[in-house]
Amino acid sequence: MICTDCLSYYTSAVEAAEDGEQLVTPGWDRLTDAEMLGTLPKIAADAAQVDRFLRQWVSLIRERRISYAEIGKALGVSRQAAWERFSRVVDVQDDDDARSGTA
Repeated sequence: MICTDCLSYYTSAVEAAEDGEQLVTPGWDRLTDAEMLGTLPKIAADAAQVDRFLRQWVSLIRERRISYAEIGKALGVSRQAAWERFSRVVDVQDDDDARSGTA
């Protein structure tokens, strides 16, 4: 998940790096305070979308009976951390699906 402006910037940056040019950071330090604040809701919306997708993905993984230990390992966190982050939403959703006969 990346905005078009950032995608364009990083595409040109990678191409420049491949041509031997030095990478430079985006011009975030040149944004006004209002521009910085105006960007916050976009970043928050992107983060929420990524979080929903991650939870859906973990739900699909759990449907395959893959353990929280394996999920944690894939995410670079402990089994306990993966369980604490996803079990309430994912396993409750699985239970609801089982009760409704959609699992």
